Amino acid sequence: MNNLREVWSKRFVYYINELQKYMKYIVSGHIAIVFVFVIGAAGYSYSEWLKTAPLDFPVFLLVAFLLSLTITISTPVTLMKNADSVYFLPLETKLDEYFKPALKWTYFSTVFVSALVFVVSIPMLTKLSGLIKNEILFLFLLILVLKYWSMQVEYSYRFAESGKFVWVDRFVRFVLLFIGLFFLLTGSYVLAIAIAFICVMYLVVWKKKMKEVAFPFDHFINVEQSRMMRFYRFANYFTDVPHIRGMTKRRKLLNFVYKFVPYKQQNAQLYLVLRTFIRTDDYFYLWVRLTALAMLGAIFIPMPIVAIIFTGALAFATVIQLKHALLSGFEFRMDLLFPIDSNARLLAVEKLLRMFQFVQVVFVLIGIIIQGQFTLLMLLVPVIVLVVSELTLRISK
Repeated sequence: MNNLREVWSKRFVYYINELQKYMKYIVSGHIAIVFVFVIGAAGYSYSEWLKTAPLDFPVFLLVAFLLSLTITISTPVTLMKNADSVYFLPLETKLDEYFKPALKWTYFSTVFVSALVFVVSIPMLTKLSGLIKNEILFLFLLILVLKYWSMQVEYSYRFAESGKFVWVDRFVRFVLLFIGLFFLLTGSYVLAIAIAFICVMYLVVWKKKMKEVAFPFDHFINVEQSRMMRFYRFANYFTDVPHIRGMTKRRKLLNFVYKFVPYKQQNAQLYLVLRTFIRTDDYFYLWVRLTALAMLGAIFIPMPIVAIIFTGALAFATVIQLKHALLSGFEFRMDLLFPIDSNARLLAVEKLLRMFQFVQVVFVLIGIIIQGQFTLLMLLVPVIVLVVSELTLRISK
């Protein structure tokens, strides 16, 4: 390698290829259908809510909170590897050649989230607060600047403190951003300028401190490995990823669930599948997340049609992903030595999913009870969840 910039370039090309390899499984197929339903339902619900939104709705507080949250999260993307702590050590004084493009990519790959949140909030800001076009454009440009500030602060803090208590830095940045944006939106410009001055000084302090310490190779390597592992675990919901192995936990609190499977020879596969589902983090937490989203949709989506589409899409996603995951294992199991029906595992997986989708229906029904809207269409929501789950089980391969 001629220089560190070339090292970054080669790693970046590999990284993009790795993303493309797994994103084609994530975005295509049945998940794309779910995304279309969810985005469509959310957009329709949002537009309908705007028509009847009260004028005293705390729009500035909500927008300031959401923007501050997305701007604060600015984990640096460094693409560092374990060997860098050895091979980069003699080049420590020249690391800027590597980290300048790394921070540029960090900025451009994360700023779109904050920009998207702001774009979605524009109809709410214009309707409920009366912001004009020039004010909206200024806010958009300010968000781009604040995101760059947040990224630089997080990188400097991690450098200076080796990542210790990084949550404290994130909390400080969130508070500064939230207060500053709220003052700006409400027209308290003097206070907003004062917060901006504090933000600048906060960055200057950490820039100065990072010059007094050696580069924390181990911390940034661990951050990068954790970041990529999160992506691989997410991709593993859609296709087999050789980089990871599912983590397992005993979950003693759920031991009572096994008692629902009678102690009989014909239930051996069902018992094994049930233990696999409960003890494997990837499978269990996937069901928990999608069930929680379905319940929240039943609580907070006031329009029955939108709630039906939203929860039905989540039921479809739950069944199709878990069925594929529970049937796609190629590991050797002791039960393969016994002369049992070749369809036993498929039948066990389908029975298990029917059990847990019934539990999902119960949670959705609880959400409707909490919402308190007992119309005929709203009561159809749990029925649709049950019907979609059953149809997906029968039609999917």
